[in-house]
Amino acid sequence: MIKPMLKAAVISSILMAGLSHAADVTLKFGYPANEENIWHKAALKFKEVAETQSNGRIDVKLYPNEQLGKEMEVINSIQLGTADMTITGESLQNWAPKAALMAVPYAFTSSEQLQKAVNGEVGKEITDQITQRTGLQPIAWFERGPRHLTSNRKIQSPSDLDGLKLRVPNVPLFVKTWQALGAKPIPMAFSEVFTALQQNTIDGQENPLSLINSASFYEVQKYVNLTGHVRSWIYVVIGQDKLNSMPADLRAIVLEAGKQMQSYEHGMFAADEAKLRSTLESRGMEFVQPDLEAFKAAAQKAVQESLTPEQLALYNKI
Repeated sequence: MIKPMLKAAVISSILMAGLSHAADVTLKFGYPANEENIWHKAALKFKEVAETQSNGRIDVKLYPNEQLGKEMEVINSIQLGTADMTITGESLQNWAPKAALMAVPYAFTSSEQLQKAVNGEVGKEITDQITQRTGLQPIAWFERGPRHLTSNRKIQSPSDLDGLKLRVPNVPLFVKTWQALGAKPIPMAFSEVFTALQQNTIDGQENPLSLINSASFYEVQKYVNLTGHVRSWIYVVIGQDKLNSMPADLRAIVLEAGKQMQSYEHGMFAADEAKLRSTLESRGMEFVQPDLEAFKAAAQKAVQESLTPEQLALYNKI
């Protein structure tokens, strides 16, 4: 009898030890980027800092590659409380119209100008509206590489876009701008783009070089047309209800982990952009320099006609 009782006591103590070390808070963090992307590497830094500084009281579970769903689905899941964190940007304009200014064609012409806007009055207006209207709290921001157009024919002027079936995110401003430029924009989830290009359902797409590379678009697209039409940033957000439900010390750790994640990503960004062009060229893509002045003129007219008075006021501040 003694041995079975001893065995039971040992098992019980092991189970109790496991329970005593269980995390107080679990954060489900989902995003579209894959494991090669610097956003994923930044998320790993967030996980490391949050778990280490909390002595395991915070458990961060990462879900790259849209494992928790497409961008809008994850945002809705956070609002419902079934997910906790994601990386999102101009799609937030569906709730907070000022978020449209995070990715306006040719609004920003340099990283310095963009950083000044994000860290200044423009960024504050946008984050305030996001916080007030979405139930999400930005805790970090990443600069995105300029968005360029990929295709299987050279695009050197807006006239070359005639009839081009172009995937765009579900962002009304993007749709209207590309329509004005002469393309046929088709809103589509990022996870569907590779197959759509492969099957010729669409003819092109537009994204930063990092996503062009990590999504292997070089396998189905020949040209990178350096339109540089959008310089933008993106936020890492957490559900406000989740953040506010945490003890104050853990909430502070999450915010600190967000700051360290941001610094870590910013450090990787410049080096990553520098090597991406050579990587894509080595994988068979050809870079084309379009007539940027023609693109800018056509795009800016479409932008100003598409913005609401509230958005236009913020655009003029930029």
